[in-house]
Amino acid sequence: MTSTQPRARAAVALLLAVALAVAGCGPRPTPAPSVSATGFQPGGAGIGDAYFPTYGNGGYDVLHYDLKVKYDPATDRLDGRAALRATATADLSAFNLDLAGLDVRSVIVSGAKADFRRDGAELVVPVPPGLARGTEFTVDVAYDGIPAPLRNETLGEGGFLHTADGAIALGQPESASTWFPVNDHPRDKATYAYEITVPDGLVALSNGVPQGTTTVNGWTTWKWAERTPMASYLSTLVIGEYEVTRAEHRGRPVVTAVPRELVGTDADRAMASTTKVADFLETVFGPYPVESYGGIVITDPRIGYALETQSRPVYSAGFFAGGDTSVVAHEIAHQWFGNSVALARWQDIWLNEGLATYAEWLWTEESGGRTAAATFADQYARSPAGIWRTPPGDPGAADLFSGSVYQRGGMTVHALRVTIGDEAFFRTLRTWLAEKRDGNATTEEFVATAERVSGVALDDLFDTWLYGTAKPDLPQPR
Repeated sequence: MTSTQPRARAAVALLLAVALAVAGCGPRPTPAPSVSATGFQPGGAGIGDAYFPTYGNGGYDVLHYDLKVKYDPATDRLDGRAALRATATADLSAFNLDLAGLDVRSVIVSGAKADFRRDGAELVVPVPPGLARGTEFTVDVAYDGIPAPLRNETLGEGGFLHTADGAIALGQPESASTWFPVNDHPRDKATYAYEITVPDGLVALSNGVPQGTTTVNGWTTWKWAERTPMASYLSTLVIGEYEVTRAEHRGRPVVTAVPRELVGTDADRAMASTTKVADFLETVFGPYPVESYGGIVITDPRIGYALETQSRPVYSAGFFAGGDTSVVAHEIAHQWFGNSVALARWQDIWLNEGLATYAEWLWTEESGGRTAAATFADQYARSPAGIWRTPPGDPGAADLFSGSVYQRGGMTVHALRVTIGDEAFFRTLRTWLAEKRDGNATTEEFVATAERVSGVALDDLFDTWLYGTAKPDLPQPR
């Protein structure tokens, strides 16, 4: 993700709202599950992330979401049907799904009607006599209502936003629960299929490969399929009056969209650079890891950031004044760092943002601008003191999208490059991406990979650059 003033600073307020609004401006304690006489027990109402204990849910792993939603901007009403396929990872007497605000009409588990109850933003589903560990099961939820963003009066809002011509569902670290029931933590990646029905004349954009459209009685259904495992916060929905450009590149579809009033502008031209950027990054990082290319430009004043929504990043139009495409490099780099290799815990957000920031530096150099080394030197010399006081490897929830995570995170990547040399550095990145593709990872695993590939002990380097609270000395080659 990138933000406009400067990168990530404006996003702190907006995106942390998404993080804290459901939790009541702070983490709620997760109640201990009660064990039944049979040994089955409820899955956790949180997945166990230290920063956001109530995010996601425990006891099961979602394999696939099949989402069918109908949205009418005139009434702001959404009607949805979510079919999930999942596997129990514990002996479950009940499980939770995250769903904020919408009304649930029915729940069917593996073909049988199920009871359910709401507990704030949790949908709780008992499953007597229980689901044994390893059991694959299905969940079908019918729901409707007026979707609303996750709000915090101090920090802003994110999630599902009604717009003048449609809607946008977007946000990090959570937003999906505002428009469908979900296990809302990146640790539970899944594949997705979407059918989004909107009034004729509007476009409905989402993740993945386009699957065509159908029109019946004044309504058009847009179909999409994201077949590469995806973290839930990377799902998106953009509805409105857009000019859509379709193409094919290296056997994959390319779908970009801009508001009709931006056709022919810098924003439109920046979207046309998407595949050129991806091709360059592929030479650095290895094979492009998802099935589709694309991007969506939006003009909503409430969204001043860009987000790496999988295969089709969403960008605020404000990034493109003067023809700058560095934000495209940042969000396309996330398709490798953050999307293909996703976080196992939010503490390690620097693995997403530091590496994507470094990709910007590489793209600037490739485009004839200053070198990555020169950018590092400038950042090192000019970064404010706050960046050095905040450790990017463990910034705390309040600083999850701070300048330290982005810029000091990028500097950490360059410090690694200087320390182990170019050959071992780029081989480390490609090895990391190949071995962790479509999975989740931690900082400790990244350090271990860099040490294994380079043959250099790196604990001191990473302790200083990721976890120290003082400005490190410049890195030295070994």
